[in-house]
Amino acid sequence: MSANRPAAVVVLAAGEGTRMKSATPKVLHAICGRSLVGHVVAASRELDPEHLVVVVGHAREQVQAHLVGTDPAVRTAVQHEQNGTGHAVRMGLEELSGQGVTLAGTVVVVCGDTPLLTGETLRMLSETHAADGNAVTVLSAEVPDSTGYGRIVRDEASGAVTAIVEHKDASEAQRAIREINSGVFAFDAQLLTDALGKVRTDNSQGEEYLTDVLGILREAGHRVGAAVAGDHREILGINNRVQLAEARRLLNERLLHAAMLAGVTVVDPATTWVDVTVGFEPDTVVHPGTQLMGTTRLAAGAEVGPHSRLTDTAVGPGAVVSFTVADGAHIGAGATVGPYAYLRPGTDLGPKSKAGAYVEMKNATVGEGTKVPHLSYVGDATIGEYTNIGAASVFVNYDGEAKHHTTVGSHCRTGSDNMFVAPVTIGDGAYTAAGSVITKDVPPGSLAVARGQQRNIEGWVARKRPGSAAAQAASAAGQESEGER
Repeated sequence: MSANRPAAVVVLAAGEGTRMKSATPKVLHAICGRSLVGHVVAASRELDPEHLVVVVGHAREQVQAHLVGTDPAVRTAVQHEQNGTGHAVRMGLEELSGQGVTLAGTVVVVCGDTPLLTGETLRMLSETHAADGNAVTVLSAEVPDSTGYGRIVRDEASGAVTAIVEHKDASEAQRAIREINSGVFAFDAQLLTDALGKVRTDNSQGEEYLTDVLGILREAGHRVGAAVAGDHREILGINNRVQLAEARRLLNERLLHAAMLAGVTVVDPATTWVDVTVGFEPDTVVHPGTQLMGTTRLAAGAEVGPHSRLTDTAVGPGAVVSFTVADGAHIGAGATVGPYAYLRPGTDLGPKSKAGAYVEMKNATVGEGTKVPHLSYVGDATIGEYTNIGAASVFVNYDGEAKHHTTVGSHCRTGSDNMFVAPVTIGDGAYTAAGSVITKDVPPGSLAVARGQQRNIEGWVARKRPGSAAAQAASAAGQESEGER
């Protein structure tokens, strides 16, 4: 257990976020595979706090349900009325005390709309707080343009924070300060609890401000300090869709940077998008226009893209996937997929298999070395090893009420334009003729032919389509044939 393990982390996520102009609560908007609050909770978990409580308010049932699915161990506290950040933190602490929790140590307070904040930075804040013996430590950042932010004013001799001055109240000298308040703090738990009881509401908003706690503690003779974030972009909060897109871009760049340093070739980072839950092994190649989402995993030597979207999909070593959409699929070692393939949930491609151009698969297991080269639908099926499925084949799995299964054995050769009407089984080593509609089981080693006999009706075009271009062409062909005799 870390010596600087916080007693609690309190995440403030009660606001409505009206500037998002959305029916979705602000903290539930997602970037890179996680909600905004999900990112903050994940970063907070890296501190291994004794307690983690999220303060909810607007659309609280929806946010609480999301948190249960994200991190079931998270506690939630309800701020029924949004009466300020100090009030929100008080609700969080009262939730813990109501459960019999007595806090001793550090309480870290973070905002639920700062998805770029890292566990590393929060750990630095907590460690600085402990090392400096502060009553409260502000996470600050030095920004290129501090306009609109609260400035951190320090004592020149000690470096202690003497004030946080809002932009509108700052002097010219204070406006030149580039160190700003992030809204993230580390507090001594007992001092925080005591000070929150002294916060007043005699301000323009009639709210309890958490920043007032700093003044209360400083006036009581306690030290207020600051820890500067290494990257000022980590503290960016999200208030509208423009900022949401910017945070998504920054987080995506961070994820791709880490992947490339770990041995992944990303040909064009500007057009490649990944989720935080995606995993890579070295020597993977990701081509332009590719989106990797959910729990997708790329094994060593796999090559994905261009213009592919993989969700919750495992790609085996050396597999090549191009111009493909895959969802919940498994692609075996050395397999090839695409271009323009669609692998739906339950698709399991064996080693060295192929799902080629314009092939769609769903709930299908394909054996090693088997090929479905082009223009086919394979649904609810099991195909053995080293079989070839002819072009334009359809596994007819749905009778209008229920789905049925088709089994094709190993080393089979099925003709083009086949319909396999499930439930049906094609035995090992069997062949089926082109154009066949297979409705009965085919024994191993057999040839199945299921099509009508061809019948040519001569002169039909001249009789039924006189004067047409087809009739004229046929007549000319007939005259040429007569001339050759």
